[in-house]
Amino acid sequence: MRNRQLVEGKVDFQEAGIFGEAGSKTAGKSGQQESAGINPLCPQCGSSRLYRDGFRYLADGSSVQRWLCRNCAYRFSEKPLQRESELSINTTAALTSNCQIFAPAKEAKNLEHATETKTVAGEFAKTKPLPAEAKGAIAKFQAFLEREGYASNSAYPNYLSTLVRRGANLTDPEDIKEKVAKQNWNDSTKMLAVHAYDLYCQMEGIQWKMPHYRQSEATIFLPDSEREFDQLIACCRSRRLRAFLQALRETYADPSEILGLEWKDIKDDTISINKPCKGHRPGVMPVSPGCIAMLRALPRTDKRIFPVSYPRMYVSFSKMRARAAKQLQNEQLLNINFKTFRHWEGSQIAMRTNGNGLLTIQRVLRHKEIKSTLKYIHNIPTYREIEYEIATATTREEIVAFGKGGFEKYDEAHGVHYYRRVPRKR
Repeated sequence: MRNRQLVEGKVDFQEAGIFGEAGSKTAGKSGQQESAGINPLCPQCGSSRLYRDGFRYLADGSSVQRWLCRNCAYRFSEKPLQRESELSINTTAALTSNCQIFAPAKEAKNLEHATETKTVAGEFAKTKPLPAEAKGAIAKFQAFLEREGYASNSAYPNYLSTLVRRGANLTDPEDIKEKVAKQNWNDSTKMLAVHAYDLYCQMEGIQWKMPHYRQSEATIFLPDSEREFDQLIACCRSRRLRAFLQALRETYADPSEILGLEWKDIKDDTISINKPCKGHRPGVMPVSPGCIAMLRALPRTDKRIFPVSYPRMYVSFSKMRARAAKQLQNEQLLNINFKTFRHWEGSQIAMRTNGNGLLTIQRVLRHKEIKSTLKYIHNIPTYREIEYEIATATTREEIVAFGKGGFEKYDEAHGVHYYRRVPRKR
């Protein structure tokens, strides 16, 4: 009875003692108190229209604010200050942040599960601020990169900022070499750091001999089946994270490309990748109506669909993944990361075509260079007893030609038709 009265607005909320007094303001005659100032977002529906719903008292005697969503009536509490993550995707700071991932796409392609969160951004996030002199040098370097045609959000200045925070002297090349060598980074990250300093030397006219680091290749992990992707997505409590993972699964895009999506990129049943990462081509990917519905249901607080930085999104994903692995008693889920969705589709195409579908993989994954596609061939199982001739078709003319050539269609996925035939004796 009381709940029905609350919904119908027949109870004075101040008299009922439902909403907290601190930091609130009265709205209307009913005495409903809306929250004032900067509020979190509802983890259920993403709304910022909240009521203060009293306090939650902790064991140590402290208290945290409780909230009630005006849209979906979901109740939740703020996290304790001492445990609140700086990389949450449900805070206002996260939603208004325009920062990008500090690890660029070239490095991000080689991040494994054990190292993906150890980006340069995460490592210097809690270190001391830059000195004024170094800050001016970094700003000058960023302007130099823009004049030379580099992207405005290039990660190179971040590498130099990290080295300065760790005691490096930008005017001493030997000190830079020593500091880079001592960092707990993989060779790919060290290579990018020395390339950043090489550009800085070009700007300042400093002579130095750049150390040699090679880009390391990461082993591709593949789950046993697509069912594990479904389990992860189903365990998401955040609608934003759930929609993000579903978009990754159906477009096979790089996570930075999905984070860069804007509302104008969604049309009917397609998603346009207009901001490809380095080494990728733009493209239009067909997706299911369910994926489109999940994206359109998100709150429009920015021109971007996901106005969140990569580190914030990945920390939220890591927490959800750990919870899902414990709940489902499946440790394999801990090995899945944002890139696994893309790697899965590339490897599945390679398996269906018996290693003969390089061009199909390159087209679906939008690779600029064929060498980026070759790594998927190594994941093909070797248990096939019959070595078929495999062909793929995407147009009507190709389908007719393969039918006349004696090929048999055996599979179809995402607009690609797969044909095979027993090799003909010569």
